[in-house]
Amino acid sequence: MTGADAWERGAAELVRPYVITRGRGLPDEQQLSLITLVTAAEDHQQRPTRLSPEEAQLLDICSAGYLSVAEVAGHTRFPLGVVKIVLSSLVEGGYLITRPPVERAPLADVQILEEVLHGLRAKFG
Repeated sequence: MTGADAWERGAAELVRPYVITRGRGLPDEQQLSLITLVTAAEDHQQRPTRLSPEEAQLLDICSAGYLSVAEVAGHTRFPLGVVKIVLSSLVEGGYLITRPPVERAPLADVQILEEVLHGLRAKFG
């Protein structure tokens, strides 16, 4: 192996994510976070446009049901940023449906928890 062969292989690894994303930037974190759920739209197979192999792979993964962005990235060997950009493109094209993550439940009132604890101690010792 010559030095040129090693250089070409290293260059391909650096260029490939840029080529996959077609130079697009990362979507807004509120639009597509790690825990945003994505799934394929019902009519995604009827669309006439042609998808890249990476887009088709991600669409196939998302066809199984709702998965988080992190889970989709885990099923591929792509960097997380690349997955987010391609998923964002699929959402914009109408191929995917997103569902925002479930909001955190409010914390229970400390006074109520203390009353429950005192009641349990009184009843069970």
